[in-house]
Amino acid sequence: MPNLFNTQQSIEVDGEQISYYSLPTLESEGISTVSRLPVSIRILLEALLRNCDGQIITEQDVINLANWNASQPQVTEIPFKPARVVAQDFTGVPLLVDLAAMRSAVQELGGDPTIIEPLIPVDLVVDHSIQVDYYGTANALENNTRIEFERNKERYEFLKWGQEAFEKFKVIPPSNGIVHQVNLEYLAQGVVVEDGVAYPDTLVGTDSHTTMINGLGVVGWGVGGIEAEAAMLGQPVYILTPEVVGVNLTGSLQEGVTATDLVLTVTQTLREIQVVGKFVEFFGSGVEELSLPDRATVSNMCPEYGATIGFFPADVETIRYLRLTGRPESTVERVETYLKAQGLFGIPQAGDLDYTQVVEIDLSSIQPSIAGPRRPQDRISLSNVKTRFGQLLGQSVADGGFGLSPEQRQQEPDGQTRINHGSVVIAAITSCTNTSNPSVMIASGILAKKAVERGLRVPD
Repeated sequence: MPNLFNTQQSIEVDGEQISYYSLPTLESEGISTVSRLPVSIRILLEALLRNCDGQIITEQDVINLANWNASQPQVTEIPFKPARVVAQDFTGVPLLVDLAAMRSAVQELGGDPTIIEPLIPVDLVVDHSIQVDYYGTANALENNTRIEFERNKERYEFLKWGQEAFEKFKVIPPSNGIVHQVNLEYLAQGVVVEDGVAYPDTLVGTDSHTTMINGLGVVGWGVGGIEAEAAMLGQPVYILTPEVVGVNLTGSLQEGVTATDLVLTVTQTLREIQVVGKFVEFFGSGVEELSLPDRATVSNMCPEYGATIGFFPADVETIRYLRLTGRPESTVERVETYLKAQGLFGIPQAGDLDYTQVVEIDLSSIQPSIAGPRRPQDRISLSNVKTRFGQLLGQSVADGGFGLSPEQRQQEPDGQTRINHGSVVIAAITSCTNTSNPSVMIASGILAKKAVERGLRVPD
């Protein structure tokens, strides 16, 4: 069926005319004040507008979201059709298994099995299979990779078959990086052009930290396998119309304060106001002081503060990052031209948009911190670690402590134990929140180097 809204406009990118479904035109027709909506809501609205067919997505779906009420969003579902699906190898393999099964069924019925294809692109990044068997040696990566291929030979052969068999199913081989980093640096295009129509790059992923892509101005979040498969087959992913919490960032980070310190503060702050099931959108002058990897680190932490997304609108830093990571100039131009035409480019300032709730965070007030003892929201400033750790040793487990008696706290290690309460240890960094940020990784390397220079050694 034809689209029910006459909002198509065109823009010129690299000498080519490209059409798009115009949000400003929708507003000019008096349907709503689109320009006051949070940027993340407008991106969902564009998807509804573009896919409105009167059946799966109705005219009323578009009108409902266009009239999103910041103070009291309607309790209705949004039938969201993402542009693509991202999967990792543990949770993504079932998608390929089901595609293969459908092809087998069609062939058994005497049909052409090649008619079975994903209706939107699926990228599967192999990153969850590696185990650390070797470490601390120059050839550790080579040895671990070799063992990984030996352990997963049959599964990797199946994935390679899938990439060759399906046009829209692509596989990123092992040892190329974490799925979220690959998505940020390589897969995300910012704006997609299909059949001459431009629209925002959006996605769902089979990993909770899919939200890292929100740092690039791309709306996306983690879903279960069934929802991902539905999206792959062209069906909408349904979500309740969300409240949107605006986080007004002001100031700038002080020297020595890392992205990890930032995300721990953001997590603690947002946990206190309970953002579960809500969208979080960052705005304000402080956002412009953050590098894109720092923004992506905050977005990556989204599952820990509990929101559906942690979104940063696209701006000049987004464009700079696209160039830095080698996107073609035509892609970069397309992103900037399209987003400006839609009124989606630039960081909103205080008062520009309507949010359900606004939270203030002054970046200059953030201090170097650690998290714990168990949860990321249990942030402790470095200046208070000694005092707070002593308190936590005796504090009950129910209150976040260790529940140790005075006698247990004074107990000396026996012959088999080399560490005691309060011992400082350096372990491998496994969190994708940290490993996705180059500055934090470099800082950890410098820390390890200085520790060795000062005589720290691994016990025999």
